[in-house]
Amino acid sequence: MTVRVLIADDQDLVRAGFSMIIEARDDLTVVGEAGDGESAVRLAARLAPDVVLMDVRMPGLNGIEATRRITATEDPPKVVILTTFDLDEPLYAALRAGAAGFLLKDVRPNDLAEAVRVVARGEALLAPSVTRRLLDRFTATEPRPPVRPDALAALTDREMQTLELIARAASNAEIAERLVVTEATVKTHVSSILRKLGLRDRVQVVVLAYDLGLVRPRPCD
Repeated sequence: MTVRVLIADDQDLVRAGFSMIIEARDDLTVVGEAGDGESAVRLAARLAPDVVLMDVRMPGLNGIEATRRITATEDPPKVVILTTFDLDEPLYAALRAGAAGFLLKDVRPNDLAEAVRVVARGEALLAPSVTRRLLDRFTATEPRPPVRPDALAALTDREMQTLELIARAASNAEIAERLVVTEATVKTHVSSILRKLGLRDRVQVVVLAYDLGLVRPRPCD
């Protein structure tokens, strides 16, 4: 199955370079290119890509707002934010907007191709430590009581345990070891959590867990 990719960046050379990398892989293909956020939103609706590589800073509509509009549609593509610098503010905003992860623009070709495959499979493209760093920093000033709202009532106890471990940056292997189950069982739990809560990926699971106070932020330095 070929993964369909839309590239959104205001620099022609960047789009051309990423396009060459993607088209060199048999299982990936570029279905369109956009030079600004408005074009990215229109093309995403028209071309129905599986993955959108989205620059943060573009003229007119920026990448964060374009991501928010794209992910708000029915059956949206996965959006990966492209950024020049590893800055917390835009990356956190990207997570809130529904991005499945982010990449630095100096990513190696093989890593870029693998990143597209990862998000196309529905996995989060974030190092657990980075996810935790971002959410710890920005939720530390927004304390919330550790509540268990009705939205979580449909989850089994084991699924709740899995959700909390995902939010604590545990990998599938670590969750399997902690719960004494197989990794295949963990994947089943994760899929069930996403389905029951109407979430797109593990990134949204992490954000939700912090929002609801299921995981408490660490004190900031």
